[in-house]
Amino acid sequence: MNFQNLSVGRKLWLIILGLMGSMLLLVYALVAYTARVDADTTAMVQANEDRISLALRWKGMTQLAVERVVVSAVTTDEVLSTRMKALVKNDIAAITEIQKKIIAQAVAPEEKAQLERVSAERTAVLKITAQAQEGRGDIDATRKLVDDTLLPAVAKYIQTQETFVEQQEGQREAAKAEGRRQREKAHWIGAAIAALVVLLGVFLAYLTVHSITQPLDRAVGLADAIAEGDLTVDVQDARKDELGHLLRSLSAMAARLRGVVAEVRSGVESVSSASTEIATGNQDLSARTEQTAANLEETAASMEELTATVTQSADTARQANQLASTAAQVAGRGGEVVGQVVTSMQQITDSSRKISDIIGVIDGIAFQTNILALNAAVEAARAGEQGRGFAVVASEVRSLAQRSAEAAKEIKLLIDTSVRNVESGSQQVAQAGQTMEEIVGSVQRVSDLIGEITASSTEQRDGIAQVNQAVSNLDQMTQQNAALVEQSSAAATAMRDQAQRLSQVVSVFNVGAVAVARAPIPAPARPAAPRPAPAVAPNRSAAAPARVPAAAAPAALAAPVPRAGAAASAKPAKPAAAAAPRAPSAKAPAAPAAAPRAASAAAAPRPAAARSASGSEDDWETF
Repeated sequence: MNFQNLSVGRKLWLIILGLMGSMLLLVYALVAYTARVDADTTAMVQANEDRISLALRWKGMTQLAVERVVVSAVTTDEVLSTRMKALVKNDIAAITEIQKKIIAQAVAPEEKAQLERVSAERTAVLKITAQAQEGRGDIDATRKLVDDTLLPAVAKYIQTQETFVEQQEGQREAAKAEGRRQREKAHWIGAAIAALVVLLGVFLAYLTVHSITQPLDRAVGLADAIAEGDLTVDVQDARKDELGHLLRSLSAMAARLRGVVAEVRSGVESVSSASTEIATGNQDLSARTEQTAANLEETAASMEELTATVTQSADTARQANQLASTAAQVAGRGGEVVGQVVTSMQQITDSSRKISDIIGVIDGIAFQTNILALNAAVEAARAGEQGRGFAVVASEVRSLAQRSAEAAKEIKLLIDTSVRNVESGSQQVAQAGQTMEEIVGSVQRVSDLIGEITASSTEQRDGIAQVNQAVSNLDQMTQQNAALVEQSSAAATAMRDQAQRLSQVVSVFNVGAVAVARAPIPAPARPAAPRPAPAVAPNRSAAAPARVPAAAAPAALAAPVPRAGAAASAKPAKPAAAAAPRAPSAKAPAAPAAAPRAASAAAAPRPAAARSASGSEDDWETF
């Protein structure tokens, strides 16, 4: 079992339990050893105390027996002597038992040697005692034997006993000292073992701390490297504990972050390139949209003037129709009243002059209408795809104007003929009836032609009104498109700036050589060359549009703008049958109307706080 593969908790429990077990074993060994030393010391001291007690008893009985021997030896009383001898015999027997016990308990060689000396001295004393008891009749000799031989032998005998006692007391003190020494030895041994256990615990603690702090230091270094943006770090650790798992997790996190940051960096580069291209394209589109708006405003102003002119032409044609009807009535009455032919011819002459003037006006109007229709066709051609329908209407208007001019020429020719006929009629009264019939037919044809002119003028007025409405709607949509393009340009610029900032933020991470699938970067589209501005139309200065200021573009990003399709569908073109005729006094230029529309579009309510370009995707949804 590898120590590094153990968990941190098991390592700590192993060290703590090992130290506690070692200390318990140490305490148990010290207690057991001290108890054994105390028991041995106590036993030795007790044995010495027993031997000392027996030796002292031996000495006392020896002194008592010697005194009884002396009494029995020097007394003259036979009873006392016999009694003393009996007591001496008992004492000797008791001393013999004590000697046997002491000899049986003796273990050390010096004890045995001392007991042999005591036994030798006792034997000598017993011999002298027997001699003293045998010579009891001679008191003086006995006393001399006692004084000269027995007492010195007894003194020597007692001295050997005292030496044995001192020897036993010395052994007792030595046993006590040995016990103290053994206890001290046990204490020192315990202290040494405790020191070894402590050293072992320190060593194990060092190993444990090292096994914990080393991977922790590596983990801290790895985390610091990741915090500083270095994601190239890679740790391979075979440890199976929590710290090894932590290192492997940090390494896996760094690898995952490395991949994520690489993908984010690739995406940021793609977004930055795309946003740059979008911003460039939106700027070009904004310029072209502004040019288109200016062209449409000029076209709207021209259409307003054309509408007023056609309305005036329709009114004139209506008056001519009325005059033609009157002429027809006059011609009818002239056929009935030939007698009043001179007066009638004069009236016809006047009417014819007026009709000639009116026809001249109609011819001029038709010529102007043709010129305006030609200008409208040119403007429609410049508008391209959006002006195709307007070109068709302008072509029809031009055709009607040409027809009106041809009709006016025919009418003028007829009026001239009528004038010549009236002048000759004054000279040829005889042919008045036939001439009047011709005049009636001619006037009827003139009335029909003028009716056709009136209907054509009405149709022209209605068609031009529809064209004017379409141009107004197209101008409004163009204004809205211009605002949307400006907002889109501002959003693209903000996105480009944020992509650059995000690229700078991501660039602090070091991901090394990591193969990441990059998003394809589209090739930059070449901006179309702006179209030249059209020729200055009448009243262009009055029709200048109110542009949305560039400073208001970021604020406009937060507000949704209605789509051009919705604006166009909100204002359908009026049908020709429902179009009301406009009076000449109602003529108004398109520029003042276009300017309020642009101003209202620019002054549309916006949220107070502009949304951050890096926040949500509302700008893109609006775009």
